[in-house]
Amino acid sequence: MTDTVTILTAKLVRTLDDAVPTGTAIAVRGDKILAVSDVDQLLSAYPGAEVDDRYADQVLAPGFVEAHSHMGAGMDSPFYLGYFPRMTPDGVPLHGAQSWEGVLDALKAWDAELPEGEILNARGLDMLFHPGETLDRHALDSVSATRGIYVIHASGHVATANSVLLEKAGYGADTEIEGVVKGEDGLPTGELQEMGAMMPVMAALGMDFSKGMTSEKGMYDFAADARNHGCTTATDLASFDAVRPGGLGLLTEVTSREDFSLRLVPATFGGMTKSAEEAEGMAALVKSIQGKGNSKLHLGTVKLMLDGSIQQHTAKLQDPGYVCGHDDGIWNTDAETFRAQVSAFHKAGLNIHVHCNGDEATEVFCDAVEEVLAEAPRWNHRHTVTHSQLTTRAQYKRMAELGMGANIFSNHIWYWGDQHIDLTVGQDRVQRMNAARTALDSGVKIALHCDTPVTPLDPLATASYAAERRTPTGRSWGDAEKISVKEALEAITIGPAYLLKLDHLVGSIVPGKFADFAVLDRDPFEVAEPKELRDITVLGTVVGGVHFEAPVAATV
Repeated sequence: MTDTVTILTAKLVRTLDDAVPTGTAIAVRGDKILAVSDVDQLLSAYPGAEVDDRYADQVLAPGFVEAHSHMGAGMDSPFYLGYFPRMTPDGVPLHGAQSWEGVLDALKAWDAELPEGEILNARGLDMLFHPGETLDRHALDSVSATRGIYVIHASGHVATANSVLLEKAGYGADTEIEGVVKGEDGLPTGELQEMGAMMPVMAALGMDFSKGMTSEKGMYDFAADARNHGCTTATDLASFDAVRPGGLGLLTEVTSREDFSLRLVPATFGGMTKSAEEAEGMAALVKSIQGKGNSKLHLGTVKLMLDGSIQQHTAKLQDPGYVCGHDDGIWNTDAETFRAQVSAFHKAGLNIHVHCNGDEATEVFCDAVEEVLAEAPRWNHRHTVTHSQLTTRAQYKRMAELGMGANIFSNHIWYWGDQHIDLTVGQDRVQRMNAARTALDSGVKIALHCDTPVTPLDPLATASYAAERRTPTGRSWGDAEKISVKEALEAITIGPAYLLKLDHLVGSIVPGKFADFAVLDRDPFEVAEPKELRDITVLGTVVGGVHFEAPVAATV
């Protein structure tokens, strides 16, 4: 570590630490923070320190922490069908499709562009914005009857395949897999709901999660997207890369480079284990690599999955269920297998984050944690309900008693709040959805997340959605669940750091932590309304004292 002390001056430093909430300068040595104060006091404390004024007109905040994201977002297909425009990490706009004709026209145009034999793999389609329409194999076959076509819907929990891919996966009238939707003719329609139905087709596409999905380019793209939005720590929440042959080497090599601008937390996906023995074996494997990371690679978190997606009607809901007559969802993991998974990873001393969109899934997770704590008491486990969209007040009280956290998907209010009223859970439960206020009042530690690529990686926007609870149409849903701007900013910094067991290293600007900062053009605490958080320009990041400029102004 270098002995050189550098003092970074700023228009304002927002520490997110109540002991010293603000300053105008930060002393940094190597990759760590020494002190926060003003430049005169820091020069007095560290005579001979170098003064760096590059941020004299900017605001420095703690680098944002994204506790539910997917690194595969850095390798996304360019064939984007989403309703809301997106931006690639290098600043290329993806306009998506706002009409059904636009969806079909885009698929036909891409089919004409691609070389013969190459699979058309599109993403981001959101059928909630195309009411009355159906994307099935017939619609895709009309685009091409010879090329494989695969469309991943916005949630990532449903996909549609054409006849070419269905045949390649061996799907037909005799297929009896939950989630393979069939028509009146007894044949698969092409709609594939949840992992059990999607995996065979993904294998036909050469997408095998168990063999890892990460490339060096994908890692750098993901880091660039994070940098453009002020994020300095992010998860890959459902990864096999750290435990597959050669995967840990790639992660270690890339993250150890000075030009890699992100602290990465790959959460190993334990949801593929189907027995207690398999879960215990995976737990032992994850435990064996826990200390093999570096300052920008943090190992030992595990991701499990219970239910599906609310907007795809595959999440597991308690009574009264969905308002539109759908059944009560799909379990990606049955209760007995899930209890064995939780038991194995908990007893190995690992931190468990579980996908629970519906309140029935939250209940099953709470039951499993209560059961394993009775068998193997463990302080400070910080097991986390991730998404936590319909978690009830009673469940939040129970989670607080069990020492559990909640990583809340408040982006849903902005992107799908209006649609949830008519098509999924109804107006009453939309008012209670993503109940960040109830969670905090119940004593549960929270984070807010984007789940990229489901919604864009943009922590300031995510914070604004939790504090504002409005939709693009201007309607407000659930004023009682709004949180303050300060609470929302804590939920994209120190909150997720806590749930990832990294709050001693990141999440606030205090001595001894990593010198990780978001460089902003204005003070997020001084916005007149929460929506103005989305107008703040991210100018770059500092990661371990290394400066990374954002070439693209990251605004919503």
